[in-house]
Amino acid sequence: MTDFDPANFANYGPKEFAQLVKSTPDDKIAEVMSGDLRGKVLSEVFGRMPQIFRADRAGATSAVIHWNITGRPDGGSDTYEIVIENGTCTVSETPTRDPKLALTMGPVEFLRIVSGGANPVMMFMTGKLKAKGDLGLAANIANLFDIPKA
Repeated sequence: MTDFDPANFANYGPKEFAQLVKSTPDDKIAEVMSGDLRGKVLSEVFGRMPQIFRADRAGATSAVIHWNITGRPDGGSDTYEIVIENGTCTVSETPTRDPKLALTMGPVEFLRIVSGGANPVMMFMTGKLKAKGDLGLAANIANLFDIPKA
């Protein structure tokens, strides 16, 4: 499982996925994420978010969060919308609501964050992660998900 092969992501559990990302060099992740498999990787990661959502930690949290992943092959970004309300988490590839928080980052940074291999606060401080809107929510977002640790 040392080869970063998005075609097999569906077979990986959260911990295996985290280990795969951790053991893959940034340049290899960047290469995969600038190619044809980018959409598959993003769909797989965002598709898992409702399963790793921690309703017990969310309490009365009600928020619309837009994740902007830059570095698309055509120079654009992919934006996914996560809606947290009534103890549930839903994900959409076509944002329709105004976000309470918008997060913008490159594909390598995104995969490092969602696999537990990066410190989002440090990434924010160094400019690798941009947050617009509710910064309190941004600081707490990792607590709302059961992020695997490699």
